[in-house]
Amino acid sequence: METNVQEIFRAEMEQLRQEVIAQYRSSGRAASGRWAETVQVQQLPNGFTLVADGYINGRGPGKAPPSAAIQQWITQKGIAARLGKEISVSSLAFLIARKIARMGWHPPAGQEDFIAQVVTPARIQQIMDKVAPVYLDTLAQQFFDSLKTDLT
Repeated sequence: METNVQEIFRAEMEQLRQEVIAQYRSSGRAASGRWAETVQVQQLPNGFTLVADGYINGRGPGKAPPSAAIQQWITQKGIAARLGKEISVSSLAFLIARKIARMGWHPPAGQEDFIAQVVTPARIQQIMDKVAPVYLDTLAQQFFDSLKTDLT
């Protein structure tokens, strides 16, 4: 991929990354906000992609998540303030971690795929509409340059 095509594509993917992060933050799913830090534009041999930690769409049963992270989530969501003396934050965090280890975790209905709300066919088409003309110009120039070389 030529440099100016790469630059346009990278800029568009960076904009898409920002839109995904904004949608995540407005979705109400952000607890620590650390997931947004994991969203990155990654260059591939033939283009670019967005990568991030996979837990945003849930996790299967298995190893328990760290209780400290759940304690932070309990506090940030205001749950700790409502507990009173019924149960300690650390005990509740342990119980939640144990349940996740046993049963996994899935996002609430309607919040499963906020990424698909950003990465729509229309948005992908917008990116293609910006990249394609520059790519075609580059390809045409390479073709004509090769013809000149072959004719000389």
